[in-house]
Amino acid sequence: MKNIFTLLYLLSFCAFSQSKDSLNQFVDLEKYDVNFIYDIRYATSNNFLKEPIYNCATCLLLPEVAQALTRANYYFCDLGYQIKIFDCYRPLSAQKKMWKIYPNPRYVANPYTNKSVHNRAAAVDLTLVDADGNQLDMGTTYDYFGEKAHQDFKNLPAEVLQNRKLLREGLEKFGFHIIRTEWWHYDFGKAYAYPIFNVDFPCH
Repeated sequence: MKNIFTLLYLLSFCAFSQSKDSLNQFVDLEKYDVNFIYDIRYATSNNFLKEPIYNCATCLLLPEVAQALTRANYYFCDLGYQIKIFDCYRPLSAQKKMWKIYPNPRYVANPYTNKSVHNRAAAVDLTLVDADGNQLDMGTTYDYFGEKAHQDFKNLPAEVLQNRKLLREGLEKFGFHIIRTEWWHYDFGKAYAYPIFNVDFPCH
């Protein structure tokens, strides 16, 4: 019996240590740099699922992703804009919750197959705001599922196309790249080379 309790203790301790070590692999962007604007939608019901998926609003990223995004933000700041963030790291457990509610692989990554780059802390959902805090017109709302949100959709006003180009070309300078179906989603570097994480947010 003593051996069983010892084993359970060790398993519990190892699980805690693993969670702590995994959190140490992330950067809390809000503490890393103060010049971002946040609207973490999946911590609210203001998203396409109509319910909160996260327990708190935070933006965790891998260090190299946070560094590149900060450099990109300073680039945009010099042009009179600022990055506004909707989503960063997403635990695999949250991905499974999203999939259960909306199992459409065209718009929600299947957590049991290819998973999401958000689960790797190497993807960001974002937009730009001007000096007055107004979001630039990107043609659709965040998390709009339809062709109008696609990167190659061109039947849009010239201003919208220019805004998307501004966002895309600015982020590409710092190692980010698009996905075809969402103007707001950017992966960093060799995104799928990063491991999958399932570490809960450090909510207080």
